[in-house]
Amino acid sequence: MRAVRPLVFLVISAIVALTSTTRAQSSVTSADVARLETSASEISAQVDTLKKTDATLANDVSRSLADLTDEITYLKVKMRREGSVTRDEYASVRDRLETLRVRARGEKVSAQPVVADDPSATAGGTVPVGTEFDVRMQTSLNSGTAKIEERFEATTVLDYASGRTIIVPAGSTVRGFVSSVRASGKLDRRAALTLSFDEIRIGNRSYRFRASVTRAFDGKLGDDTARIGAGAAVGAIIGGILAGGKGALLGVLVGGGGTMAASDGTDVSLPAGTILRVRLDQTLEIVDAK
Repeated sequence: MRAVRPLVFLVISAIVALTSTTRAQSSVTSADVARLETSASEISAQVDTLKKTDATLANDVSRSLADLTDEITYLKVKMRREGSVTRDEYASVRDRLETLRVRARGEKVSAQPVVADDPSATAGGTVPVGTEFDVRMQTSLNSGTAKIEERFEATTVLDYASGRTIIVPAGSTVRGFVSSVRASGKLDRRAALTLSFDEIRIGNRSYRFRASVTRAFDGKLGDDTARIGAGAAVGAIIGGILAGGKGALLGVLVGGGGTMAASDGTDVSLPAGTILRVRLDQTLEIVDAK
């Protein structure tokens, strides 16, 4: 029994030491927050360059950067007052800054309609950060009734291909959840809804899908297509409408991190059929599915 006690003591000591080390590794420091400020400054410089080639995109990036700068200021104040910032809070801002950095470089890769020799065949490949997909909501969401972590599904409108090889076929299921929501109130009518994407289903395989909403289009532009189906031809028609800038915006303003707000001050409403344009925040690696 006496021999067991020292052993137990050693095990407990090891666990405490490991826990302390893990906490130390996961803690956010003032230097981490300072790096966020540096990233924001670098992106701001990129925006100045971008204005010469794409003023519209530059203004969009600038507005998103202003939102993120406010969040960085909040983290600085919280660090000073409370002495700590959670790793999740820090990572959220860091990841969105990196996504914004890609946008500020003017890199834009969009899914396009493709006619393949075998439309049902897909191949493995890499879809880079910054790629945009148009996805059609299969379920309805409303900031007045939605709950945190409520799940939803959408389907891709167009094929994403490399050359004539389809990597992500139209009709692939994208899944996600409500990450934040605020209903419109009598005094504060600033309703907001943020969606997070975590999975895309291609064939019989699932992959991590991390993306942010950038625009919302009225699904009514495809009334006739709802009766036809969701095939590649239908996707090409809808994709052509959206790519040509003819798609009617839903009346939803999209801010930093993909947070949506209704332009008329009411609750954010995303009826089934709404088309969301989302931008990849993380590289998507697809395994050959032939």
